[in-house]
Order: sequence, then structure tokens, then C-alpha cells
Amino acid sequence: MVDTTTMQARSAGSRRVPRYAGWIGKAVGSGLYRHTIGRLADSRRARLALLAGVPLFWIAALHIGPIFQMGRISFMADYPQAPDGGSAYTLANYELFFSDQLYFMPFIRSLIFAAVVTIATLVIVYPVAYYVAKIVQPKNRMRALLLLLIPFWAGELIRTFSVIMLLANRGAVNVALRELGFIDRPIPMLYTSFSLSFGVIYLLALYMLLPLYSAIEKIPTPLIHAAADLGAGPFQRFRRVILPLSKDGIVSGCSLVYLTSVGVFAAPLLLGGPNTVIFPEVIATLFHSSNDKWPEGAAFAMLLLAVSLSTVGLFMRVIGGRSVRLM
Repeated sequence: MVDTTTMQARSAGSRRVPRYAGWIGKAVGSGLYRHTIGRLADSRRARLALLAGVPLFWIAALHIGPIFQMGRISFMADYPQAPDGGSAYTLANYELFFSDQLYFMPFIRSLIFAAVVTIATLVIVYPVAYYVAKIVQPKNRMRALLLLLIPFWAGELIRTFSVIMLLANRGAVNVALRELGFIDRPIPMLYTSFSLSFGVIYLLALYMLLPLYSAIEKIPTPLIHAAADLGAGPFQRFRRVILPLSKDGIVSGCSLVYLTSVGVFAAPLLLGGPNTVIFPEVIATLFHSSNDKWPEGAAFAMLLLAVSLSTVGLFMRVIGGRSVRLM
């Protein structure tokens, strides 16, 4: 009869020990582990620094850094500078904006256009978000939301050209109206303010849909039923219960749509006309014309950034700062 201890020793000897197991054991037992991974595992401050360091570096390098460089160029007299030339800074680039109406009117048009697009997107998307969040059965909500998100998987240019094919003189809308007998000749819808607004709303609807859906879906359904039991009609339930409780989604969605639409560039080039020139097109013209116009373009870009952020900040302070009152 074989001794049990002998069998265990043979079994352990027959199993192959990975070569890296010895390296790991040496690393754990050495001071290298204690001063690196061990210190990270034991120190809450070190773990927090590691987790926050990557996103902070990302924001600083890819967001704050380019904006800082743009702001620096906006104060330069010329860019790029000569190798032996000094740094000459001036405010003439900003003064050009206020001295020439050619630049001022597209700027005002862009702000008004962004505000109109934001309001129209909210009015159009809110019923869709409410239907998906509250009317559709819970088991089918993700499927309905996925169907709404499928068109946004395509690129911006593809969706913009789809709007062109929809609104052109021989597009789907004019063909359908002519076949139904409503028109005899095509309605000129392309390269107008309507086509530009329609295209931008279609492109940015996702930025409004997701925040609204998230906010409306969190509203307790029994609360809406309780308001109905107390005699509140559909409009009163919407005004006093649903709308106040979805305020966070409205503020987030409107902020995203406004900030994106105020700087949209590709859609105005493809869908707009000579009467729909907005400020990002002016900025692009300055950057594309020649190098000596880069400081003016940078100054105009910084003005647009400052005004758009101030507008959104004021909007969030006025609308988002109000307390929700269910009465």
C-alpha cells in the first residue's frame, strides 16, 4: 500500500508549474512590488490620482490646450510668426468684428438660428421621447429606442445628403406631392432656410432625444396616475407633473443642441444658400483664405465660443435653477 504522503508528492511533482509563477513570487516578495503596485493598492490617494489623471490629461491635452492655443493666436498681429520675429499682440482682430457689419450680421444670424433650431427640436422630439419612455411597454422600450438610433449610426455627410435627396426638386417629397396631385411643379425647398433648419434638426435630434428619454423614464408612473385620480386633466398633468420633473432632460438636451447648432459647419455648406450664411462659414473662410487671416479667424472663433457658452450658462441658471414645484 502506497503512502498517502508519497502519492501527494508525486501528484504535485507531476503538475507543471508555470515559469512565470516564480517571477511573480519574487516580485511580490521584493521591494519593487511594495513600492509600486503595493503602494497603489494600499493608498486611496494614489488610486484616485491614477483614475483621475487619465481623464484630466485627456481634457487638458485635447480640449483646454487647443482652445488656449486658439485664444493665443487671436491676439497675435500675424501668424505664423517669422523665426526671428518677436511676439506682437494686438486687439485689432477683435475690433474688426465690431467695426464691420459684414461679420456682425452672420454672427447674430447664427445665434438666432441656433435658438430656433433648439426650440423646434425640443417641440418635435419631446412627444417622441415621452411615447418611448411611458407609452411603450417596458419590455419593448429598448427595441423602440434602438430603432430611433439606427439612422444616427450613419455619418453626418450621409445623413446630410439624404436630406438633399428628400427635399430636392426631384426628391421624394416633391415626387410624392406631384403623384398625389397636390402640385404641378416642384416646390423649391432646397438651399433655403427651411432646408437648413430641417437638416440641422434631423442631424441633432439624437442630442435631444437621449436626455429627454432618460429624464422622462425616471418619472414615477404612479405619480401621474395619482394626479389623474385627483382630477387633473391631461394638460394639467403635463404642465404640473411631467414637465417640471423632466426639467433636467430639457436643460441638458437644449444645451447640447444649442452648442452644437451654433457651430455647425457642414450642413450650411450643403443645405444652405446665399441668404443663409452663418458665422461658422465666415470663420472657415478666414482660415482657408490665407495664413495671414488666421488671427482674425481665431478671434471670431473665440467670440462665438464665449457668447455661446455665456448664453447656455444663463439658460441653465434661469431654467435649471428653478425648483420643481408640484402644485
